[in-house]
Amino acid sequence: MIDLYYYTSPNARKVLIALEELGLPYRIRWTDISAGDQFTEDYLKINPNAKIPAITDHDGPGGQPVTLFESAAILLYLADKTGRLMPADPARRWEATCWLIWQVATHGPAAGQAAHFVSHAPHQGIHDEYATDRYRREATRVYQVLERKLSGQDYLAGEFSMADIACFPWVRVAAGHGIDLVSFPAVSRWAGRISARPSAKVRIDDPREARAAKGEYTPEQFATLFRSGPLAVGQAAPADGNGPLAADRAAPAGEPAPDEGDGGACPVPARGKGAR
Repeated sequence: MIDLYYYTSPNARKVLIALEELGLPYRIRWTDISAGDQFTEDYLKINPNAKIPAITDHDGPGGQPVTLFESAAILLYLADKTGRLMPADPARRWEATCWLIWQVATHGPAAGQAAHFVSHAPHQGIHDEYATDRYRREATRVYQVLERKLSGQDYLAGEFSMADIACFPWVRVAAGHGIDLVSFPAVSRWAGRISARPSAKVRIDDPREARAAKGEYTPEQFATLFRSGPLAVGQAAPADGNGPLAADRAAPAGEPAPDEGDGGACPVPARGKGAR
């Protein structure tokens, strides 16, 4: 059995899709990163970086439990555990590895930062023209890279692999980071192929999933998620008028806070009509 520490986000979705593709038994351990669950002492033992996703495989190497964090590491572990979803051919396997690492090092961070300034921050009354333009442009560049790669081929490494699983959950919410897939027809066709797979259609049977997918946060939740916004920058005073702001109370001193990169703190941004 595999425990998946999960919240509604593209990074957690990668692992969910992989588990479904592989048919491995798993259970969801809902981890509410808008409430600060990621900062508890118990969770920091699972992921010292205080983000989702993470997994505990109770039947790990040698039959012993193993805990992993960072989505790329988890996907590679699951591929190694099952011998599936990475190409058997060494050259293609390394190609898939390159695109998997590209996703967590470039695609995810660029899209996450764009989503923050395009979708999340404006809901809190935060508007930064420079940052919005900067990250929207970088997100556009990243999609141009994907478009060139996918023009003339169905999948990133010639066959469906963990590289595609890593990229797809971010692409499915492209509208939330200011990207119109109409401008990227090869990416759109690729996303359509993956969307048709049963693993991409799975839904978590938990009412908290639907609430989280709306991406609607109170100022306190926003500060907990992003360590930014009015409560974090001092535009609003704490309720008692002295002591730490809510953002500072959200995480223990010295503990890392969520960001928009890989590791899962970026929740699902607003999506285009019909996207799921």
